[in-house]
Order: sequence, then structure tokens, then C-alpha cells
Amino acid sequence: MKRLIALVLGVLALLGLRRLWTVPGIVDPEGPDVVLADDGVPLWVQVDEAPGAELTVVLVHGFTARHEEFALQRRTLLGRARVVLYDQRGHGASGWGDPRHADLDQLGRDLGAVLERHAPTGPVVLLGHSMGGMTVMALARQRPELFGTRVVGVFLLATSAGEVASDGTLGRVVGLGTRYHVVGIWLRLLQSAAPALQRLRKPGTRVGYAFTRHYLFGTDDADPETVRVVQDLLEMAPFSVSAAFYPLFVGLDELGSLAAMREVPVTVLVGDSDRLTPKVHSERIVAVIGPTAELVVVPGAGHTVNITRQQVVDDAILALLDRARIRAVA
Repeated sequence: MKRLIALVLGVLALLGLRRLWTVPGIVDPEGPDVVLADDGVPLWVQVDEAPGAELTVVLVHGFTARHEEFALQRRTLLGRARVVLYDQRGHGASGWGDPRHADLDQLGRDLGAVLERHAPTGPVVLLGHSMGGMTVMALARQRPELFGTRVVGVFLLATSAGEVASDGTLGRVVGLGTRYHVVGIWLRLLQSAAPALQRLRKPGTRVGYAFTRHYLFGTDDADPETVRVVQDLLEMAPFSVSAAFYPLFVGLDELGSLAAMREVPVTVLVGDSDRLTPKVHSERIVAVIGPTAELVVVPGAGHTVNITRQQVVDDAILALLDRARIRAVA
């Protein structure tokens, strides 16, 4: 596993991405750890210790990304909180396993396994971006007793609790497929074709750049170099992994999971130009949770708001940590 991690870091260096993802000042003499999920899949975990810190913050990345997407937030949290990061199954340096386990139930249990290993005691704040936010919701559904006791704060970043495929072009396509009962067939065909598509895939294309620019960025936050960095990051995930997770978004319904979060302070942040999880999804989450939830809308920002609007996101995170400390004391 250590050789695999070294190989991954070497590839990142060749791609020129280490410049963005390097976090000065972080020293971890123990190195990364591997946590086994309940089905035996190894999950890559990194811990940034902070002696004397009151809180542990667990960062859960999004679909086809990896823990490096939180590099900017990691720098901000350095010394302010103990930070746990991990690669979700099939992403980054983590293992893959049975594709049939590519669902929210499994992702929630994976997060639970990471908590049990690296945050077994003390107050915890969970921060999830996109699919990472859905993972936090799945944990809330599976283990609601943690929220208000161990989990003292939640940050949901550019995510949704349901009806992801209900808006725009994708929504119309899925709507037609549902009406004619072909969505399942289409997804199975896509999964079967994934290995062939992977062999034909060429990273760094103009088409890939245009897709990343349109769907991951907003109206005025798309610096070309940043778009290329995000494109490289997302294109590292194999098609077989992406295709296995697509049904998760089509059938997503975690609104009922949000009730467990009413016991803790919650911040829900979204860019008002997010084309993947539009603002209405965040508004719905806040409405269901109620008074303990705060909504932060970032003008002009898209789905990668944590990268393009670092200061706004970091300020919202630090404000949530202050609320969480009060909750932990209470």
C-alpha cells in the first residue's frame, strides 16, 4: 500500500498538481493509514494532528474526486482542529471492491469505519462536498444517535438530498428514461461499456475541459488554469467507478436522514451558479433541518466553490467550528 501511495503521489507530481495540493507545515511522521471497510475494501486515510485541539474535522470528498480537493481548507484548518481525510472507495488511493457496493449505504458505513478508527472519542464535525455530503446524510440515517452526542456540527457543501437528476438537460433525459422504463437498461449498458470506454479515454482533451468548465464552475469563477487542475483531478477516476455510482444519483432520496441533524449546528453552502446541485437543493435541505441550519449562497460560484471561493468557504467553516464548540460544551 505504501508503494501504491508513493506511485500515486509521483503521478500527481508529473501532472503538476502538487503545487496546489501541497500543504506547508503539515508533518505526519506516521504517514497515511489504511482502514478496512466492512466488506474488506481498504480505505486510504490521512490525519493532520493538532495537539490540544478541541474538535476533529472529517472531510469527505465528492464524486470522481479525492481528498486533495480539500487542500485549501486543510491549510486553513492546520492547528485549529484535528483533521481526518480519506479517499472514498474507488477513488484516489483507496480500493474498489464489488461494484454492487457502490451505493450510499456502503459509503455511510465506510465513513462510520473511518470514525471508529480515527475519531473514536471526542466531538466531531463532518464536512462533505457533493457526494461526500450525501455520505454524511447516509451516516445520519444509519446512526442517528451519533448526531448531538459525538457529531457536534455538520457542513454540507454543494450537495443534495434528492432529485439530483430532476433539472436541466440531464433531468429531461432521465425523466424520459423513467417514463419509458429504460433508465435501468441504460445504466447497465453504461457499466458494461465502462472498461472499453476507459481504454479509449484520452485525458486532458478540449471536450473534457469544456465539460469541466460548464458543469463544475459558475458564471465568473473559471480561471483556465484552475479548470485544468480540476479536470486532471476528476479524470483520474476510472470510468468503471463512475458508471457504478451513477444509479446512486438517479435514485437519491435522503431527505428523511436530515432529521438527525436538527440536534447540531449545520451550515449549508452553495454557489448560486452551481449546475450540478443547484441552489434549490440546498434551500430544501435547510428547510427540512430547520432553525439549526444556516444557508450560505455564494454569488457567481459553481460546484467547485471550495476551490474558487476559498475565503468565503473557509470563513463559513470557521464560523461553524465556533458554533460546534458551543454545542460540544453544552
